[in-house]
Amino acid sequence: MANAKTQNHDYHLVPVSPWPIIGSFSALTTAVGAIAWMHKMAFGPWVFFLGLTAVLFTFYSWWSDVVHEANTGDHTPVVQLHHRYGMILFIASEVMFFVAWFWAYFSASLYPSKAAVIGGIWPPKGVEVLDPFAFPLLNTMILLLSGTTVTWAHHALIHGDRDGLKKGLWFTILLGATFSCVQAFEYSHAAFGFAGNIYGATFYMATGFHGFHVFIGTIFLIVCLMRTYRGDFTPTQHFGFEAAAWYWHFVDVVWLFLFIAIYCWGSKFGALVTATT
Repeated sequence: MANAKTQNHDYHLVPVSPWPIIGSFSALTTAVGAIAWMHKMAFGPWVFFLGLTAVLFTFYSWWSDVVHEANTGDHTPVVQLHHRYGMILFIASEVMFFVAWFWAYFSASLYPSKAAVIGGIWPPKGVEVLDPFAFPLLNTMILLLSGTTVTWAHHALIHGDRDGLKKGLWFTILLGATFSCVQAFEYSHAAFGFAGNIYGATFYMATGFHGFHVFIGTIFLIVCLMRTYRGDFTPTQHFGFEAAAWYWHFVDVVWLFLFIAIYCWGSKFGALVTATT
């Protein structure tokens, strides 16, 4: 009987978990609450936040189980490899998500003559765009620097330098928080809003979703820092940190495209370059 229960393979057979079904009903509750809220039903906000709380609790509980599995040896090298495949596919799906926003932006900016409502030019008439070489350039430098600090933390972890790992994570988290603060300040001082013109709609959807990803990535890194202080992660067992680092580098690269395409090209500077070529 003992031999029958012995595991003779490198795969992780996940035990029965309540979180998939709980997460499904939590998401459904959140969606129902959001729809009811949009229709101005009194119970909408209550149902929405009830569902959202349940979703966040599911996230915490499910990921706590995954961390426990990692620390108890269930994540063998084969399992870690498949986790990496999953993370690659997830980032690929995120790339396509941002392609949709870039597509919307390019559709309006490349053919402004087809849209009389924006005056036949890009940026549209009457829109006072942001200076790309002010706060956007500052945020570009911040994110590029954060990419180096998270790489520093990764290399420190691989070489067993726990102090370097902690410092690299601290610097990356602080830089990520600074980026979010600068972007919030930039939004509050922008001369155009989300509604009323295609420029504002595409600008805020693209940069806003990127800002949301920076926020999520910062939380991801904070969790990694907490796990570091708890003693988790080894040079050979640190997929949780590796996934956070990959996600952060993805956020860096997307921002570079946003800075060039939306801030620089979609500015007076971009219009001047286009007019002279």
